[in-house]
Amino acid sequence: MMINMILLFPVIACLILCIFKCKWMNNLMITLYAILHFCVSAYYCTVGVPQQSINKYFGVDSSNIVFLAVLSVVFLAVAIYNNGYMKHEQTEPRRLRHYAYMVLIFVLSMTGAILSNNLGLSWVFIEATTLASAYLIYFNKTKNSIEAAWKYVYICSIGIALAFVGIILLTVSTGNLNTLAYNELYANASGFNDFWLKLSFVFILFGIGTKMGLAPVHFWLPDAHSESPSPISALLSAALLNSAFLVILKVFKITVLAGCEDYARAMMLVMGFLSLFITAVFLYHINNYKRMLAYSSVENMGILAIGTAVGGIGVYAAILHMIGHSLIKSSFFMTSGNVLEIFKTKKIKSVTGILKTDKKTGWLWVLSFVGIVALPPSVLFVSEFLMIKAMFYFHQYALCVLFVILLTVIMFGLAKAVIKMSFGLPHSDKEEEYEQNAKTLSFGMYFPQIVLLIMAFVLGLYIPKFLNVLINGTITGIVG
Repeated sequence: MMINMILLFPVIACLILCIFKCKWMNNLMITLYAILHFCVSAYYCTVGVPQQSINKYFGVDSSNIVFLAVLSVVFLAVAIYNNGYMKHEQTEPRRLRHYAYMVLIFVLSMTGAILSNNLGLSWVFIEATTLASAYLIYFNKTKNSIEAAWKYVYICSIGIALAFVGIILLTVSTGNLNTLAYNELYANASGFNDFWLKLSFVFILFGIGTKMGLAPVHFWLPDAHSESPSPISALLSAALLNSAFLVILKVFKITVLAGCEDYARAMMLVMGFLSLFITAVFLYHINNYKRMLAYSSVENMGILAIGTAVGGIGVYAAILHMIGHSLIKSSFFMTSGNVLEIFKTKKIKSVTGILKTDKKTGWLWVLSFVGIVALPPSVLFVSEFLMIKAMFYFHQYALCVLFVILLTVIMFGLAKAVIKMSFGLPHSDKEEEYEQNAKTLSFGMYFPQIVLLIMAFVLGLYIPKFLNVLINGTITGIVG
């Protein structure tokens, strides 16, 4: 019943918005959906997930409850921030209504991808996220935003086509098993044809990896994240990428159960380290701070792939890292919205003295940086430390050295930009204008980031027992 509620509410909300064309109702429907989504996730996290799915198409179980909870927390934070952010949008009511439609459908699509019990259905919802979020990327209707939207649709469409080919190859490997239900694929994986399964995993990893933002199929991500409204950038980076990651993990489990895990781990290691390398290279040639944050997302998706591929406690670290990245990166992107409102530019070289202009935004910017580069007490410090520990345990010393070097290079690149933007003095001829712009920011444009960062830093010091139970349940559900 609860699953039906979070899947049907956005459809009903869109109909209400279509009938009652009130400007204030747009944000109301988004906020109500966020609250409902959060309450359902909180219920399952508190009471526990059912042993069996509610129906054969959708269900909450140990493998997806953490992903659902993360989506709920991020969406609620974004909905609160969005209420203040959209007050600064000077555009016609019809566009704002379309924006609300697409936010609701976008979150519905991500929820469907997370809750689906069938690989084919997961594929459909992953494709739906592309269609829903394309308009949101294009929302500002600038030359760069339309280019980013087309690039997003084009590359992700190719990716989803590759994933479809992978699903076909997977059905070939199953022989006479005519189903794409995850539980049946797991139960019969030991009898699958190894050759076709390995070939299938390549296509699915590259296809769904496109949506996850793994290199070398990440090209849409920097443009889309940098051109989207800041609340949408937060959802893209902290929620959409996770949904794709979950689908990859479920297919990865099939290869583990079929005895092809070494091949799958090698593929994920290659894409993971390539993601880190590309971020380390491109980060030094970026003059757009939202684009900089987008490349940071490519890096962190690579870290998730590496942790999963290393195995052992590395899988626990990957899930923990996914949680921490979602909390911190959504805070970072929303704070970038504040910076944009104050300075009216996305250029790093044109922004300086954030702390002098608006201390709240400045400290949120600095603390988000501290969190995302895994400095203590960030939870990402714990997750990356555990990954390094796992590499030592499995005697993967060369990978460990490369991992640390790339992370250090990336940290320095981010630090150079963030320190330049945060400290110093704002341009004297525009200082008064910046201060006036800062006064227009409402409390709701600070509060969500504060809560998310507190959560991320507390998790770096203490991981509650219930969260440990949920993460371990996730590992059992997706890796076996």
